[in-house]
Amino acid sequence: MFEQLSVAEERYQAINDKLMDPNVVSDPKQYAELMKEYKNLTPIVEKYREYTKAKNDMDEAKMMLEESGLDKDFRELIEEQYETSKKDIETISEELKILLIPKDPNDDKNVIVEIRAGAGGDEAALFAAEIYRMYVHYADSRRWKTEMISLNENGIGGFKEVVFMITGQGAYSRMKYESGVHRVQRVPETESGGRIHTTITVAVMPEAEEVDVVIDEKDIRIDVMRASGNGGQCVNTTDSAVRLTHYPTGIVIYSQTEKSQIQNKEKAFALLRTKLYDLELQKKQDAESEERRSQIGTGDRSEKIRTYNFPQGRVTDHRINLTLYKLDKILDGDIQEIIDACIAADQAKKLAKMQDEN
Repeated sequence: MFEQLSVAEERYQAINDKLMDPNVVSDPKQYAELMKEYKNLTPIVEKYREYTKAKNDMDEAKMMLEESGLDKDFRELIEEQYETSKKDIETISEELKILLIPKDPNDDKNVIVEIRAGAGGDEAALFAAEIYRMYVHYADSRRWKTEMISLNENGIGGFKEVVFMITGQGAYSRMKYESGVHRVQRVPETESGGRIHTTITVAVMPEAEEVDVVIDEKDIRIDVMRASGNGGQCVNTTDSAVRLTHYPTGIVIYSQTEKSQIQNKEKAFALLRTKLYDLELQKKQDAESEERRSQIGTGDRSEKIRTYNFPQGRVTDHRINLTLYKLDKILDGDIQEIIDACIAADQAKKLAKMQDEN
């Protein structure tokens, strides 16, 4: 590990020197790539330097304790310094192991979230709308921006399907833990009695840029039409809605949230790129099935990950056996505790895997 850290520190210093070079500064692409690498290395190098300082302090204290004739009070002071440095080394070593876990290359990307109502009809659609609002509130709390891409309503405030984008630093690194099946247990709002178990499916996909996916125009059919609302009625008088059909995969994208055909087309292509990129990621994860099963994030989307129990006011995340009795706060966007627990569990699994390999 320390050989790896030493190499990282040398690379960090080399990048720092390059960033001072006028030729690099005048090349926006090269400068941006170096800045990104520099930013990724900074927390690792800073923590490594903390470790080095603590190690030097401990070694110095140990040497002083080996000397004879030390004053009693001074010896106690040095012993305290030795124990403090020793504890710091243990703590920093664990933090360094986590920092050295290979980073998901998509972690810094924006995300496109797709929520689909499952079994349960109108009740499932109402639950889908609640989960959508939960994510919007969570994004607001982190000062991320949300933007609607497509929406299919059921006429009573529920969403049969909603697709939206979250733009913000590290959005995928947090939101990826939300992919999977979410279940609700409550007395239905659409019925007078009884209790129902309803599910929705959440897919969180890293936004794909044009360089990530190349789309051949021959593989696409573009249809334009008038946007429609509930019941199929037209909501405007111009052909602003756009539908893309991707022949090789059969993926169909429909965008009508903007009044401009150009804007709807841009959103549709952004979603298509993301879906194609996500398909490739899924294929890669399927090929590495053992590794995929060891991960909490980006797992199987058919897996039931969480239950929202209204009668008991609790939320349970089944992947990490975490139960919280603050349903109202969670539905209002307070999901950070759940996400942090998922991240910690994911890191622990990856650390164990790294140690097994070594």
